[in-house]
Amino acid sequence: MKKPCVLVTGGGGFLGQAIVERCLLRGYEVRVIGRQPLPKSIADQVDFRQGNLADQKFVQATVQGCDYIFHVAAKAGIWGKWEDYVESNITGTHHLITAARVFEVKAFIYTSTPSVVFTGGSFNGANEELPYGKNWLCAYAETKAAAEKIVLKAASPHLRVCALRPHLIWGPGDHHLFPRIIASARRGKLKIVGDGNNKVDVTHVDTAANVHLQALDALLAGNANGKAYFISQGTPVKLWEFVNRLLVGADIQPVTQRISLRKAYLLGAVLETIWSLFKLKGEPPMTRFVAVELAKDHWFDVSAAQKDLGLKPSHNTWTALDALALTYRKSK
Repeated sequence: MKKPCVLVTGGGGFLGQAIVERCLLRGYEVRVIGRQPLPKSIADQVDFRQGNLADQKFVQATVQGCDYIFHVAAKAGIWGKWEDYVESNITGTHHLITAARVFEVKAFIYTSTPSVVFTGGSFNGANEELPYGKNWLCAYAETKAAAEKIVLKAASPHLRVCALRPHLIWGPGDHHLFPRIIASARRGKLKIVGDGNNKVDVTHVDTAANVHLQALDALLAGNANGKAYFISQGTPVKLWEFVNRLLVGADIQPVTQRISLRKAYLLGAVLETIWSLFKLKGEPPMTRFVAVELAKDHWFDVSAAQKDLGLKPSHNTWTALDALALTYRKSK
């Protein structure tokens, strides 16, 4: 009997690699689209394809023969050309969904983000009945929302789809979120934005990867089709308590300096203008979107994912955070 063939876009990334490993453990044939080669530990076990998701011919050739798709790849970040976000997040997703229909893919799991409901306000335990966002302030959030709509609209008995919205993925193997926090803290550039009491959802990478496979199982069983789900550890944390526990565990001074949301927001607006006018490279050190995200509550009701997908945390949040902080302490 032929093994199911699974395509993982972004399979060389932080979350994508964790999904690839779980697919291999299940005995699936795994095909990966990525921008960078995979680690040697799994490179010889997958069919690696390097290419652009905006290239329709490449996408169709890669999807042909696949049974399931995990679409994890995206252009992330808080700053960049609008066209680049559209090409990667919207056009690429459209090509994948089109190819999935053509080649009769059975299940399509899209890695979305809670930012698709961004409005600039706080979220305190809201669920999936929230409408899509507005006042985006960020091309990433807006284009991810457009892509999620494309995916969910494609739901049918023949192509079963769902979207997962994990919030702040972290854990071993993270080369972006925590390393940037630690680097900023060591340079004394990190400040608490707002009153420091805002709560946010966090998601361990193992929790996020596991629920992707659980979503596949749910779709194949006839559940979750056409739905979006917020994903997290299930219990929000105070953002700055979480950050400072990481820093102290890594033997770095905790963040004590503060800046009001109003000042951070205005600073972000000024820096965005400067970066745009002078076409500076890299991201501004502050943007309006980041100011809001760092100061306001962003936690969601994940009971739908618990009920439909069997979502549960893979680790105790604080125990896992302390263990990870210790690795940074040892490697500094």
